[in-house]
Amino acid sequence: MILCCGEALIDMIPTPTLAGSEGFVPHVGGAIFNTAIALGRLGIPTGMLTGLSTDMFGIQLAAALKASHVDTSHAVVSNRPTTLAFVQLNGGQATYNFVDEGSAGRMLTPVDMPTLTTDVSVLYLGGISLACEPSADAYIALLKAEGAHRPVMIDPNIRPGLVDNIPAYRSRLEGAIRLADLVKVSDEDLEWLVPGPSSLKSKATALLELGPAAVILTRGAEGATGHLKSGAEIQVPAVRAKVVDTVGAGDTFNAGILAQLFDAGKLTKTAISDISPKALQSAVEYGAKVAAITVTRAGANPPWRSEVD
Repeated sequence: MILCCGEALIDMIPTPTLAGSEGFVPHVGGAIFNTAIALGRLGIPTGMLTGLSTDMFGIQLAAALKASHVDTSHAVVSNRPTTLAFVQLNGGQATYNFVDEGSAGRMLTPVDMPTLTTDVSVLYLGGISLACEPSADAYIALLKAEGAHRPVMIDPNIRPGLVDNIPAYRSRLEGAIRLADLVKVSDEDLEWLVPGPSSLKSKATALLELGPAAVILTRGAEGATGHLKSGAEIQVPAVRAKVVDTVGAGDTFNAGILAQLFDAGKLTKTAISDISPKALQSAVEYGAKVAAITVTRAGANPPWRSEVD
């Protein structure tokens, strides 16, 4: 089972009201939640470790996970409120304003982290859960305790606007990348992680030197590049699509990569450490294919396996 560890929240999507003014409609979301939903819909055994509220939004999140066949036995349930993310769309591109203080997800601590069951074979982490304390410390503690014998994928999905202590955030992310086997970053993430005038390829190499077997770099309409520790590089063009919005596109892309590697029997520590360019190419191509369906829909609404294959 792939255990997705991180935020589950409510995206408040701008929607015209009957009166003509703009309002907000609640949609289930969160970077890690979206990846879990996408994996479940692709038929991959998936679980979600997050802080879930008992409020109306938490109930909505739990129901959505169940409907997409995602196991919630590792979730930490409390009566704290659910995180809200107010979305602004500009030309289909999404930006977010988070209401997160004291939330069920953010207030997780290392002592809340459960002992993982033996059926958990892969860890996936990232998103705002690695940005906001104390939950960030909780997930890093989990990664250190449970990641040594399981393959780990991380998408930092950097949100510096949420962070008070930038040096601590940088240090935390570097530590997480050192423990990861696969790292996916956007070009903006990479520029933030490795500042300076050097090329994106040089910056991806700098991340590889921290320890991952592969770094996957996404560049929007320009597609994705995979960089392997062997020095090999793969290129995958973006799949053409009629874009409604990009909410959840990167999260679904990650799910496609993990799903293809799982189906191919490549999601083991040994297999990932020796991943070939061909295997990475197939995984990234499938991720792009799945994400191209998501962007044709409003909000984060990943496809089911029957819609992809």
